[in-house]
Amino acid sequence: MSGISFSPEAIRALAQILRETDLSEIELADKDSRVRVTRSVAMAPVAMAAAPVAAVPAAAPAMVQAAAPAAEAAVDASTPGAVTSPMVGVAYLSSEPGAAPFVTPGAKVAAGQTLLLIEAMKTFNQIKAPKAGTVTRILVESGAPVEFGEPLMVVE
Repeated sequence: MSGISFSPEAIRALAQILRETDLSEIELADKDSRVRVTRSVAMAPVAMAAAPVAAVPAAAPAMVQAAAPAAEAAVDASTPGAVTSPMVGVAYLSSEPGAAPFVTPGAKVAAGQTLLLIEAMKTFNQIKAPKAGTVTRILVESGAPVEFGEPLMVVE
């Protein structure tokens, strides 16, 4: 029988190539045989600051998180007034590129008013204000991916 060798040594060699080249998958096909080796790549968490962060030397990435102003308290889903994402998707602060955003910090909003859109599975979902109040912080950038339960804005 001709084809690709499925020996453990061949699979280990392919896995070594993945590590050396920093690829996430490799696939070999020959006639009726196919071998596919994949690896998951752990992504380092990215800190997003609401305010501009001073330039930090590239040799000190851990300092980026510490450079955020101390006055900017961390916001999580339990923060009073936090509007969280009901789904995984991509957040958009306006209805189309170049258009004015739905809301800006300091804007007064009514209960049920659209705050932003989340695109999930090619569908744009309106995220509405759960209560009337003032938008005090916008925690996401337009076009940024968001996770379920992630704080998007604070309405107080």
